[in-house]
Amino acid sequence: MFLLLAAAVIGKLFHVQIVRHELLKERAEENWDIEIPFGGMRGNILDRRGQLIVGNELAPTLYFMPSQNPDPKSVAGTLANVLNADAKELEEKLSKKEYMVKIAPEGKNISKKQADEITKLQIPGLYTGVDFMRYYPQEEMLARLLGFTGYDGQGLAGIEYAYDEILEGTGDRIRLYTDAKGIPLPHVDDGFASGSEGSSIELTIDLRMQQIVERELLQAMEKYEADQALAIVMNPKTGELLSLSSVPTFHPKNYREVDQSIYNRNLPVWMTFEPGSTFKIITLAAGLEEKVIDLHEDEFHDPGYVRVANARLRCWKREGHGQQTFLEVVENSCNPGFVSIGQKLGGKKLNQYIKDFGFGASTESGIAGEAKGILFSEEGFGPVEQATTSFGQGISITPLQQVQAVAAAINGGNLYKPYIVKEIVDDKGKTEQAFQPELKRQVISEETSEQVREALESVVANGSGRSAYTDGLRIGGKTGTAQKAVDGVYKDGEYIVSFIGFAPADDPELLVYVAVDNPKNSVQFGGVIAAPIVGRIIEETAPLAGITKRKKQLEKDYRWGDEMTHRVPDLTGMTKEKIQTQLYSYQIEWHGSGDKVKYQLPAVDTLIGIDDVIHVYTD
Repeated sequence: MFLLLAAAVIGKLFHVQIVRHELLKERAEENWDIEIPFGGMRGNILDRRGQLIVGNELAPTLYFMPSQNPDPKSVAGTLANVLNADAKELEEKLSKKEYMVKIAPEGKNISKKQADEITKLQIPGLYTGVDFMRYYPQEEMLARLLGFTGYDGQGLAGIEYAYDEILEGTGDRIRLYTDAKGIPLPHVDDGFASGSEGSSIELTIDLRMQQIVERELLQAMEKYEADQALAIVMNPKTGELLSLSSVPTFHPKNYREVDQSIYNRNLPVWMTFEPGSTFKIITLAAGLEEKVIDLHEDEFHDPGYVRVANARLRCWKREGHGQQTFLEVVENSCNPGFVSIGQKLGGKKLNQYIKDFGFGASTESGIAGEAKGILFSEEGFGPVEQATTSFGQGISITPLQQVQAVAAAINGGNLYKPYIVKEIVDDKGKTEQAFQPELKRQVISEETSEQVREALESVVANGSGRSAYTDGLRIGGKTGTAQKAVDGVYKDGEYIVSFIGFAPADDPELLVYVAVDNPKNSVQFGGVIAAPIVGRIIEETAPLAGITKRKKQLEKDYRWGDEMTHRVPDLTGMTKEKIQTQLYSYQIEWHGSGDKVKYQLPAVDTLIGIDDVIHVYTD
């Protein structure tokens, strides 16, 4: 029996020590270990070309184990000098009856210099954990879209919040093995547990375009002393958002220093206001699709107002525009003319087109904080409401809804869902999810869309959008001027001026919307303030979108006060004597000593001012 019992004991020891060794050791270590966590590495945020917008930088965090150091007062005094913190507050934290104290916020995300200095002190019980904080190589750019992370690295606003689960990483951990009093166990080596990086997000944003847009908005804010401004650049053929901007802006690292009304409001999706005349594009598209008007054959007389029920609705031009074709109604942004189109459509049909173009509902862009806007209810959509809606008054929409709808009006009638994320990529560079253009529905026909483009190009060449005209780019667009309403009451003298433009008019590749809130120091019209901004943005971003200049373009109608311009003649192959005898009155600067002109700048047919110089090269 003794031998049998001895054999059983030996067998049990073998089973415990050899067969179940790893399992039991792991369970024991779980009772002994204390983990020092490392911060998780969040995924990067990149632009459409892979350029870094938001990354990570090393930011160590301090941890203290009270059981390993009986003198927290001395530790607090030493750390206070390095961290520039209050010694008494540190002592209170270090004296807590806990296994491990995270020294925060004083010791969280400290600099490398501070971490190196503390490491040299060799303070018992004090450990430095690896942590990370967000790095912004583009500084304030895109701040209101991107949002920011909080104290614990969690996304609190913008893209950081909306895609927090995707961006969030799990940090590494150092495992210290101690007894119940927190004293390190001499016979057990410390361990290490690996975490994983978060996935990166590649946006549809083009940083080069974003730089241009933000520069223009900041200049407009300064020039006009505006309250705020916003801009959207979209590819109307796909719904990709190439630029999304709100000013004033802020630095995501310093979000606590700015009013939350700035960092919590991404204006292109959050702000709702009366669109004004930019909304007339929708009324025009519906009228053309239903064939209730013909741009060239049908005419309308504008006396300066129109009576609807008991209301007298005025045109912006008090004396009226007189007799016009409906193309001229669009060029002149004539309110009574658009009331007429709305009446021809009828309330039910107009309301249906408004909803079909995406108003009154979220665009489903995936951008945090998106509003839906406000439309009249069917019961409240009477004759006056129908009339004011026809020219963009009395309803409330978001800028992104406006861009989505106009894109459909000019791209052949296809309503695409706007989207901001292009790809989600894991930490090894493998694509986890790719996003493609998503067609919601076709709202109007290609033939109608072509007529809309024709009318809007004419607005820029001959109408209220002439300040956006750019030679060779064939820009089309529409102005908007809307009086601000607060709590249902219009604010006297305060307007939101806007312009939505696209290029090229025959095959749109870029759609740009700009709105400036309460501008000062100027006449408050979209054609005066917003249209030139859009013109400059399109001119500078066109090469980035692969848009080349067109020869076939509507000539800009000259009006008093416009700069005198002319087309550059072809001087190649001509001699200096011949040019002089033909009495060319242009300022010509000669380069080279040859007899004939080999090439010239600017190029032939370029539109230049009368004071501009033509450079000719002979050899």
